[in-house]
Amino acid sequence: MNKSDLVRAGYDRIASRYDEQRDKEHSVRFLDRLDERLDAGSRILDLGCGAGVPVDRHLVDRGHDVIDLDISDAMLTLARRNVPEADYMIGDMGALRERDYSVDAVVSFFAVIHADRRRHEQLFRVIHSFLPQGGSILVTMGKSDWEGEADFLGAPMAWSHFGPATNRRIIEDSGFSILFEDIHPGNCPGDDDVHPIFLARAL
Repeated sequence: MNKSDLVRAGYDRIASRYDEQRDKEHSVRFLDRLDERLDAGSRILDLGCGAGVPVDRHLVDRGHDVIDLDISDAMLTLARRNVPEADYMIGDMGALRERDYSVDAVVSFFAVIHADRRRHEQLFRVIHSFLPQGGSILVTMGKSDWEGEADFLGAPMAWSHFGPATNRRIIEDSGFSILFEDIHPGNCPGDDDVHPIFLARAL
């Protein structure tokens, strides 16, 4: 089983458990920072949307038009229930191509860390192609230089990511200016991991 299939199977297996345990508060202050940059009714692409809460619920409630992409069909089933106002697509972010979308902003929480890190720079260049000049990204990345497999909420899962310095270089080399960098706490109870989070604009 390749890493994408492992991630898909893992999230299909734990979808309901993840939805129940996903922290609903920590992401909000970062979403508010993004919202300050957006016009009313902006079109936003969420890569790795999971079950849709809190990210997409928050954005829709603020009047934005949200498109969701996730690799897990079970996650999308929950997201359609949790945030029926959004539009949903099944797919692997690693398979995206330039200009597949035209949006005002892209968000991605706890998802890029599952994609093959050797393709992270290409992924960000693809994301850049979706945005106008001045368009925004809000994304969590890895805290360390590591890839491997481990149990996550009872299912095998794969991760692949770099540390903060490489993450900054990838974002900037892909045509973005970093506006804000912080640390996002773990996304499930008992998860003491932290994730660098970046808000950046397309040059």
